Amino acid sequence: MDDDLALIVEAARAAGALALDLAKGGVDAWEKSPGNPVTKADIAIDQLLAERLLAARPDHGWLSEERADDPVRLGRRRIFLVDPIDGTRDYARGRPGWCVSIAIVEAGRPTHAVLYAPVSGNAWTATAGGGARCDGESIRASSCTALAEARIPVEADLFRSKYWQGPTARSVTKPNSIALRMAMVADARADTVFDARPSRELDIAAASLIVTEAGGIVTDTDGHPARFNKPDPSEKNLVASATPQLHRETCDEAAATIARWRAAQS
Repeated sequence: MDDDLALIVEAARAAGALALDLAKGGVDAWEKSPGNPVTKADIAIDQLLAERLLAARPDHGWLSEERADDPVRLGRRRIFLVDPIDGTRDYARGRPGWCVSIAIVEAGRPTHAVLYAPVSGNAWTATAGGGARCDGESIRASSCTALAEARIPVEADLFRSKYWQGPTARSVTKPNSIALRMAMVADARADTVFDARPSRELDIAAASLIVTEAGGIVTDTDGHPARFNKPDPSEKNLVASATPQLHRETCDEAAATIARWRAAQS
């Protein structure tokens, strides 16, 4: 484990321990905006990670969930992208589907990544060109090539809705955390996943590297790979899949489903 990866793994484990400790007396949660929950733990962990990581790498930029975006980051060669608790709803409800997500990004691409899920104790890591691991063991995405045979971490109701007109895939457990859903693709517990909402860079940077280093593909529904540390730090209609064939089919069906849903709302 190189110095940068060791740094973010140790920080993620410390953050996870703090999150579990803060949850012992019940979780104090509220909405920053409609549909956007936050807890005292999110704020405390953000502070802990900023202190640890920026003290160790003061020349790095910073983008995280609970801090105002500082445009200084755009001029930095390297930047930390951090979500102190990805999957806050599951954390607030006492469910396991949340994690600490940390990535180091250079020239728009993640170079180091960790996802730490404190409830299970699992840690997914990756370095650019160095492969992906879960708890130190190498992981590889599945060989699934067809959507009809795929496992997707979504609600089963999606496949019965009027918006989905593609093959009926198999629904598997869906963590609230998009990063953990992507980790399921990386370690072959799922085959593909898509997010109909805009994804924030800080949610997906670490998971994107873990998926691609495990042999998978991550793009938007138009096939464009994500770029990170942009002035607008978001990505639209994320898709992560195990194989190129499955990815193309998922992108097509996800785009069509999203278009039908949007048309129905207008």
